Amino acid sequence: MFQAGFSQVEITPPAGTKKGGWMADLEARKFLDPLYARVACFVGSNEKKAAVVQLDLLSLSNRNVQRCRSLLSRRFHISGDQIMICATHNHAGPAAARLAPVDCQEEYVKTLLERIAAAFALAQSQLQAAELGLGVSREYEVGFNRRTLLRNGTVRTQAMHSQNPDALCQEGPADPEFALLLCRDLQGKPLGCLANFACHPTHHGGSDEISAGFPGVLAHLAATQSGIPVCLFINGAYGNIITVDFVRGISLSKEEAGTRLHAALERARLNIEWHSDVPVESLNQRLSLKLRSISDAEYHGKVPGAQRFRSDELYEQEIDHILMKEKKQPSQVIKLQVLRLGPACFAAVPGEYFNEYQLRIKMACYPRRVFVAGGSNGMLGYIPTREAFQHGGYETTLGPPSRMAPETGDKIAAALIGMMKKIY
Repeated sequence: MFQAGFSQVEITPPAGTKKGGWMADLEARKFLDPLYARVACFVGSNEKKAAVVQLDLLSLSNRNVQRCRSLLSRRFHISGDQIMICATHNHAGPAAARLAPVDCQEEYVKTLLERIAAAFALAQSQLQAAELGLGVSREYEVGFNRRTLLRNGTVRTQAMHSQNPDALCQEGPADPEFALLLCRDLQGKPLGCLANFACHPTHHGGSDEISAGFPGVLAHLAATQSGIPVCLFINGAYGNIITVDFVRGISLSKEEAGTRLHAALERARLNIEWHSDVPVESLNQRLSLKLRSISDAEYHGKVPGAQRFRSDELYEQEIDHILMKEKKQPSQVIKLQVLRLGPACFAAVPGEYFNEYQLRIKMACYPRRVFVAGGSNGMLGYIPTREAFQHGGYETTLGPPSRMAPETGDKIAAALIGMMKKIY
């Protein structure tokens, strides 16, 4: 018998907490809407357990992911390897990981971990017999590729075509698929859902405002208009996707983006397929990845296509930090996770994965229904394609958010595809 339980607990930070996500020293002063930790607990028809924790944060550091998994494992008798921890990549939240010039807010994280544990306890107390439904739809007017290919063969990130006579086209695709995994009790009442779509939530990032962004709008509308009390937004491979159409010069507000995604949720609900036999599986695999080799030109931001959004001083201070780390340990070990929930699988990627990889994984795993969970179980920063490194742009420029070697994305994709074929 398949069981599911959902909960949410507020994690809005106190005033004065440093924000994370803008490479700027900003403090929380204005509160537009609350932030939440949302939890979904599952017991499969094969009696195996799994859980998903969704946080309205930019990211959770690798260290804090391990702390969280260990805490939940000790208190609730579930293996840490069965827990997937996903951040929505919300730019208007507190710093739960270091991103220069802001350090991780340790006092906030202590409170955060306890709030996650409280949400987990509540979700477990709500476990009940359930059915799981999978539905998909497409939304073409929310997520747009933000990398513009120029006539000289380089890329500019977030460049309006109307303002750049050398603009040719967007470098890559934007996956329009919206996936909905909805759980209902045996009387047909919704218990909660996982919603998957790939797009950067950047609204209110560069201010002193706190907001959950468009994922918060989606969750609010799911509860108030669709009767789904808890909606976990599982972001996809969002590394090069944003709510701005740089070709047509259209920028969506968080309300517009969230409302359109809610409409996509309702469309997905129309073609949902229900399952009562829902096996649950979780597979983890360690992977060693190299940090970037750093040339003098990269250190000074002089390689073709280099694009820095902050001062050279900030970048070079952070590159010094990367060099120190590389001397001690030239590679970084991560733990990849694949989580199966009946007819669907989530592939957790600890970074800002490029959308091309999401499409590659989906095609390679066909006919399995596979969805990428970006920014999950830690953060490596941007993970561009090899081709993107040839063009340059912000995401490939060495610095605070980009430090991994060019082959990183391919290695992760190959490992995840292999894991997916084992588990499903």
